[in-house]
Amino acid sequence: MHPTLGMISPLKFIPMAEETGLIVPIGDWALETACRQNKAWQDAGLPPISVCVNVSARQFKEKNWVSRVADTLCDTGLDPGYLELEVTESLIMQDIEQAIATMKELQTLGVQLAIDDFGTGYSSLAALKRFPVGRLKIDKSFIDEIPHDENDKAVARAVISLGQSLSLKVIAEGVETDAQVAFLSQNHCEEIQGYHFSRPVSAAALEKLLAEQPRS
Repeated sequence: MHPTLGMISPLKFIPMAEETGLIVPIGDWALETACRQNKAWQDAGLPPISVCVNVSARQFKEKNWVSRVADTLCDTGLDPGYLELEVTESLIMQDIEQAIATMKELQTLGVQLAIDDFGTGYSSLAALKRFPVGRLKIDKSFIDEIPHDENDKAVARAVISLGQSLSLKVIAEGVETDAQVAFLSQNHCEEIQGYHFSRPVSAAALEKLLAEQPRS
C-alpha cells in the first residue's frame, strides 16, 4: 500500500522490481510469509492445504536459492509437501538444463512444482517430459475468449490432453464465467483458478473459509 497512490497492482510494480533486483528480497519475503501463514493455519487445526508461491526469474537463477527455500521451510516448520512453487514456462526454457537441475534439487526437498502460464513459452515435448513437475497451469490468455474463440478452445483441449498423457494435473487460470467452467469441465480439466471461484481474500477471510470446510 503506497502512502499517496494507494493499492498498486502487481502488474505495475513487479516489472520494476524485476528490473532493479528488488524482486529477490520481495520474493523471499513472500515465500517466508506464505510458509509461516500456512503452518499457522495447520497449527490452529484447520484443514491442511498447499500454498502456491510464484518464483521470479532472478530468484530462480540465484545459486543459493534452493538452500534459501530449505532454510525457509526449516525456520517456519512447514512440511515441504504443502508448498508448491510456480515457475513460468518462458523462464525454464531460457536454460533448460540448469532449470531441470534446480527443479530436481527442489524436488529432493519435497517441494511440489508447477509450470505457470503454460502455452506461452514454446516448450518442446522433449523438454516438457524431463521437467520434474506435477502440474500445468493453462495461461489466462487462452481462457479469456472461451467458449467463443475456436483457437483458444483447441489450445486448452490440447494442454489438458497433454497433461493427462503425462500424468500431470492441469489447472486453468483466469476462469471467470459459467461458460468457461462448463467447457473446462466437459474437457476434463481438474482444477480452476480465478474470479469465478473467488476474488483475492485476506488471510483472515481465508481462515474463515477453511474453518467452514468439513474435517476429513
